[in-house]
Amino acid sequence: MKRGVRRERDGTYRVQLHDAEREVLAALPAQLAEALDEDDPSLYRLFPPAFADDVAMNVEYHSLVGKGLEDGKRAALNELERTAHESRLTEDELESWLGAIESLRLTLGTQLDINDETYVTELDPADPNLPRHHLYHWLSWLQEEIVEALSAGLPRG
Repeated sequence: MKRGVRRERDGTYRVQLHDAEREVLAALPAQLAEALDEDDPSLYRLFPPAFADDVAMNVEYHSLVGKGLEDGKRAALNELERTAHESRLTEDELESWLGAIESLRLTLGTQLDINDETYVTELDPADPNLPRHHLYHWLSWLQEEIVEALSAGLPRG
């Protein structure tokens, strides 16, 4: 089976993944929702400060938009969990996948301390976090597949 995400002529998106991959996609949203409930510090990249040098403005910004941002992330996670086993998705559903996967990647990347300088493509088999690094790379691949599929539906020129 050729894995990936492709736009179909009718405007839907075909998602071809192995069953085990779908199981992971169905399980991850609940884990991130739990972290959201606990205000886990690894969520920092999900809600970065809006003002680099003004704590008071950041508190005000968070009080104004924080709940809406969190609700949007939870909605995307719920949609991913609900549709993880579907082989065809609407554009709205796939856009929810994109948002949920980005939230999952950002959180996992924070936990693994991945940034531009520490990101590696060659993984160390002795690394105790190897499975989590594999998950990060797989989520990155899936995110790229989704972006390419959604881009295929944009008007040209």
